[in-house]
Parts: sequence; structure tokens; C-alpha cells
Amino acid sequence: MSIISKAYADAGVAAPQGGGMEMIIMLAVFGLIFYFMIYRPQAKRVKEHKTLMSSLSKGDEVLTSGGLVGKIAKVSAENDYILLSLNDQTQVTIKRDFVTAVLPKGSIQSL
Repeated sequence: MSIISKAYADAGVAAPQGGGMEMIIMLAVFGLIFYFMIYRPQAKRVKEHKTLMSSLSKGDEVLTSGGLVGKIAKVSAENDYILLSLNDQTQVTIKRDFVTAVLPKGSIQSL
């Protein structure tokens, strides 16, 4: 007999019964919180980024994660790189994943 159960027996009070159902309910609540606050929003962002990557085409004005703004000069279907034209003389090859946003037409001239 443990000290705690002996103390409850001496006091004449019934020892609390530890139920496994409360633990299961608590774990389910934490699982739901994790799903709706962490996993679901992240999965939505990944899906949006994949649709953005598949919709890139020549002539789109884009913003990269490095802060470069330019127009897509060449999109190659066989590899994961695009040729980004920063101005008339400068072109940079970047990985397609580094594009964060497609800008509206004429955004480069307004900068």
C-alpha cells in the first residue's frame, strides 16, 4: 500500500480514481489543436506555392525570396531553373522555388 492511498484510507476519504478516458479525450483535443493551428495552414501554404510554381510562364514579373524583381525570360520544363531578366542587359538564373510572388504587369516600370 502506498503512502498516498494509506493517507486517504486514514482520513476516511475514497482515493481518486484515475480514468484513462480523460487522458484520451485530452490527447484528442491536443491533436485537434495541432491539426487546425499548425498542420492545416502549412499544408495550405504548400499547396498555394505549388500552384504558383506550375503557373509560371515567360513574361511574368516576379519577386524572389532574395528580393530580386524581374521578368521571366525563359522557363525550362525539363529542369527546375528559370532565367530572370532584371533589366535589358542583366539576366540571372535562379531556382524556380525561390519565386515568392507573381507581380501584376507593369510593376517593374513603377519601381
